[in-house]
Amino acid sequence: MSKTVSYTLAIVLGLVAGFFPQPAVFSVAGAISDLFMSLLKLVSTPILFLSIVSVASGMENMRVMALMGKKVITYTLITTVLAATVALILFLLIDPVRGTLCPGSMVEAASSQTSYWKHLLNVVPSNIVQPFATNNVISVLIIALIMSLGMFAIPSEQRETLHKVFSSFYSLFMKITSTIVRFIPIALWAFITLFIRDLQAGLNITTIGLYLSAVLLANVIQGVVVLPTILKAKKVSPVALFKAMLPALTVAFFTKSSSATVPSAVRASVDRAGIDSKVANFAFPLCTSINMNGCAAFILITVLFVSMLHGMTFSALELVLWVFMATLAAVGNASVPMGCFFLAGAFLAAMDVPLSIMGVILPFYAFIDAVETALNVWSDSAVAAIVDKELKTSPEAVPSFS
Repeated sequence: MSKTVSYTLAIVLGLVAGFFPQPAVFSVAGAISDLFMSLLKLVSTPILFLSIVSVASGMENMRVMALMGKKVITYTLITTVLAATVALILFLLIDPVRGTLCPGSMVEAASSQTSYWKHLLNVVPSNIVQPFATNNVISVLIIALIMSLGMFAIPSEQRETLHKVFSSFYSLFMKITSTIVRFIPIALWAFITLFIRDLQAGLNITTIGLYLSAVLLANVIQGVVVLPTILKAKKVSPVALFKAMLPALTVAFFTKSSSATVPSAVRASVDRAGIDSKVANFAFPLCTSINMNGCAAFILITVLFVSMLHGMTFSALELVLWVFMATLAAVGNASVPMGCFFLAGAFLAAMDVPLSIMGVILPFYAFIDAVETALNVWSDSAVAAIVDKELKTSPEAVPSFS
């Protein structure tokens, strides 16, 4: 049975179970939902950690990192932070939650009496085990960032050894995850059933529409306004680049895979956009791993939406912190199946937020994923074009790759 058929069947059965309520059915749905969330917690924190560290340990050499890599990574981080920032602004403007709470499943917010200084001290881990044991996502990301930076200070032979170890563990957890993903139709039935129950108890369906509008609009603004503005500032024609990269962007939209689009992206950038082949062959594979504009926007909006829908509140400082957390998570999202959706769910699971709303988002994710992938490849193209322009105007900065 195909995924589309199994998902459709799960949704239909969930609607039937929700609209013809039976206490026993709700109990079973609640148990399945809790079990799926526990399994997600089992793999979520390790994957968040390993995805980031395995990318950092896989960097080829410091010489490339210091020259071309420095430019690629700099613009990648700038565009991804901007994407998350645009997403936050849109979330606050559209306000999809609008004071509507998901009934029956409130999540206690952190005490507002805790000072920001004490809060920052608490998220800095005192040992390497505790954050994983307590599912403290922020602390785990801090450990991943520290270890990633430390990778560049050790000999390449040791870094290669660590890369093999971390990549092997990453593959192991991804294999476990792929097994868990097979049970999504069952979990989807439970999520839809509980969602219909909550809907009948007062949840406003308009909130889902506003949420989807925020996600899609964040991608559109990033692709149509933010990236072209950066390109123009760097004296690169966004229209000419878009026309040149259109074949690759089409492949990205329909395959929903940045890695599968790399060959066509490199060919289009060299043959149609005039980007140097050395830059294209270096920038696109690297950007495919770390340049996830659409993913950062999705993670930020989804985590804030679902958690706030269940009663969580965030201070202004915490909202800004989520911009960087979403950026860091997106950077580590390389080639994860349903990566953005899964990482958003991982954050929510680690925060003890019920995942029933994620089941409602899931049927729409296929289209969201297609838009996000096209945006990611468009951002990759912009980064490659800017780096190519800067290196061509500064010949002394161009290393010999022959």
